[in-house]
Amino acid sequence: MRDSFLIPVLALLALSACQPVPPAPAEPAPEADQCGATGYRGLIGQPRTVLDSMRFPIGTRTIGPSDAITSDYRPQRLNIEYGSGGLIEKVSCY
Repeated sequence: MRDSFLIPVLALLALSACQPVPPAPAEPAPEADQCGATGYRGLIGQPRTVLDSMRFPIGTRTIGPSDAITSDYRPQRLNIEYGSGGLIEKVSCY
């Protein structure tokens, strides 16, 4: 009977010696909208021809479905992509 009391006491003592688990490292914050793409998201779904009368920041790329583009990453560069139907499909920074 004395052994049945001793086992839970020893288990509690063993648990009290455990160290707390450190918190997981925080995930990095998502990158900010460095090129201002959020302000141009209203263009999605509109015909590509609306771009002809607009002004964009220097370096903005208008990319068609068969256009060759460089693969260098520049988060401050605005990219406007349109599909084969001539509608704007994506506005993003890269």
